[in-house]
Amino acid sequence: MLLGVPRLTRLVLLPATLLVVGLSLLSCNAGPHLKLPPSGATERVMVSQAAFTPTAHSGVFVVDVQAEGLARVPGIGAGSAPGLMAISPNRATLLAFDSSSGAVQIVDTTKETNTGSITLPGPNTQTAGTTISMVIPASGGPGYAADPVAGNNLWASPGGIIEMDLTTGAITTQIGVPNAQMVIGNATGTQLLVFSGDSDAVSVISPVNAVAPIDQGCNTAPNPVCTVVPGFDRPVFGVVSGNTAYILNCGAECGGKQASVSVFDLNTLTIAATTPVNGATIALLSGSALYVAGNGTATGTPCASIKNAGTTQATYCGTLDILDVSTTPPTDPYFNNPAGEVGIPDGYHDRIDLGLGGKLFIGSYDCTNIGNSNNNPLPPTPPPGEVRGCLAIFDTTKPGNATAFMPPINGDVTGLQGFSNFIFVPALNVTYAQEYVAENGTLWVYNTQTDQLVVDDILTLGTLPLAGDIIDVKAVDFF
Repeated sequence: MLLGVPRLTRLVLLPATLLVVGLSLLSCNAGPHLKLPPSGATERVMVSQAAFTPTAHSGVFVVDVQAEGLARVPGIGAGSAPGLMAISPNRATLLAFDSSSGAVQIVDTTKETNTGSITLPGPNTQTAGTTISMVIPASGGPGYAADPVAGNNLWASPGGIIEMDLTTGAITTQIGVPNAQMVIGNATGTQLLVFSGDSDAVSVISPVNAVAPIDQGCNTAPNPVCTVVPGFDRPVFGVVSGNTAYILNCGAECGGKQASVSVFDLNTLTIAATTPVNGATIALLSGSALYVAGNGTATGTPCASIKNAGTTQATYCGTLDILDVSTTPPTDPYFNNPAGEVGIPDGYHDRIDLGLGGKLFIGSYDCTNIGNSNNNPLPPTPPPGEVRGCLAIFDTTKPGNATAFMPPINGDVTGLQGFSNFIFVPALNVTYAQEYVAENGTLWVYNTQTDQLVVDDILTLGTLPLAGDIIDVKAVDFF
């Protein structure tokens, strides 16, 4: 299967004029030494746009956040269906996977240009591979993609981790990991954790030990390249913090037993503790608070059994758990507690982002859509009746909060991106925090103070006017 620090204190907004002055001073101080990219924009977001109609254009496009629209540069060629993206820690290199060709496109964000293309290996030389997970652990280092179908005559089973040299645009090494679905890395890229479909183990890869061009890796583990660690329950994802990884066990949702979070020691490769949770397929760590979302079962929890799910036409809901990882094992007051559980849309949860001001955005795909957002009046007028899709917004700044807000927009969530500073919107002469949400092929812009779409003279519908299907979104200049 495919895969606190106590809660943030409430953000106190400064007057817009004071913020603008502060931002202007920062710009003036940096101005003489600032080398602008070809677009001339200083606050950019990259969006991947697939073209499924003759009138649409595909590629990676540069959004000028301050201008609330596309920057004055052509789109960056990235195949006909670029979707999933990954970005390096220094935001200088971006990867976009083109599902139409099975190629990873390499984008230099400083030059705003495509610098190479790497086709992932498929089952044979006539077919290309695929991926739902890519990572660049360290700036200037290689990129990695989990390819579940890659095969060759040295591997007993298809699947592997593909190491890519992002300077030369070539595959360096293929490391065997049967049915590899998801890959994450530590901060230095010396350890990779790989999750395989329908498995109760995690594969720990030491890529520096791999022998190019093809290494048998986990097909002959244990060896210097791969250690396969058992004792998990359908693990699908993890969050690395120093020498500790919090492994998400999907449990019954993925054909296992019980959703949980395992504390995994990366030095000894042992499980230190495991805490059961309501559902676990995606997570985000902020201080000592680990936010974990999932369905928990193949269908999800009956919404009627979750007190805080509210009145909804949806039969099943996903859940959000908040674990305190300052203790061992981590504690979870939300587990098996219908009176305190946080209900969110169902579906497979694979997107999560904590925006400025403590708003947590959680996205899924294949959720239960309620109502028809196409029949809604223009924002900000509330739609009639219940309308919701695969997005939930949770306020982490409210102590004891157990209620999430589901915006009235249908569709799968495929990308989330918040910013590390405030955005000044000239059309409104206001400054506030924003979150970009790729949902149902559209890039929506949210005001995180109000959880409502940004509507002004330019964003008349709360969206950036882009022709095509927006799949993913990554900020370049805000970190």
